[in-house]
Amino acid sequence: MPVEPQPPAAGGLLSADAPPHWTANVLSGVRHGFFGRRGGVSGGIYASLNAGTGSRDDADATHENRTRIAATFGAPLDHLIGAHQVHSPTAVFVTAPWPGERPHADALVTTIPGLAISVLTADCAPVLLADTEAGVIAAAHAGWKGAIGGVLESAVALMQEHGADASRIDAAIGPCIHQASYQVGAEFEQRFRDADASYSRFFSPGRDGTFQFDLPGFCADRLAAAGVRRIETLPLDTYAHEDALFSHRRSVHRNEGDYGRNCAAIAL
Repeated sequence: MPVEPQPPAAGGLLSADAPPHWTANVLSGVRHGFFGRRGGVSGGIYASLNAGTGSRDDADATHENRTRIAATFGAPLDHLIGAHQVHSPTAVFVTAPWPGERPHADALVTTIPGLAISVLTADCAPVLLADTEAGVIAAAHAGWKGAIGGVLESAVALMQEHGADASRIDAAIGPCIHQASYQVGAEFEQRFRDADASYSRFFSPGRDGTFQFDLPGFCADRLAAAGVRRIETLPLDTYAHEDALFSHRRSVHRNEGDYGRNCAAIAL
């Protein structure tokens, strides 16, 4: 898959004037997109499609960026729905735009056509899921804490409560930090081994006693354990692809003070 985000293919599911984005083959039957840095109006370290309202970017710029993402689904901005992400295992069911404050959660599930449920990431894994036969979709934000805490299992379980069958769910793991870029300390690796000794297989030796953690591989394993059979991982490393994707870790290493957010969204 090309590193550069791609415009929609002819006859594609999203609007022809959508900002550049990536799609997953496994989700070809449902509208979805993984949006990176291209196609927005923000400047500086946020250039250009920063979707993060929690960033210190200009509010008018993020509003326009999010409006563009929503419009690719043929939806008004209030139908691009996200949660207040807190690295939890919590999944919530969405029936309409939030009437007030967003719930604290890290996975959204819906059966309502026209709602574009979304997550924001900047190294964590965005995971989009769909059982098209049942008409149930989900979007999950899976950093290491949410992934080990069970956010993906929560998303699958809530989908099943609303008619999905795990064996029919298709899942795509979008742009996130990959193993070659994800250096962690021994205490991090120990935390995973304490949870399950077999999780050591997601770590490879790094420099000076450190390890390299395979976040997308770990997410795929948790999805498979939850009964999901068709899983696609996009080969896109947020840390490595500076021109195409935002990365929290890269911004920290460069002392930039803040960072933009990538958006992943899916709609029936």
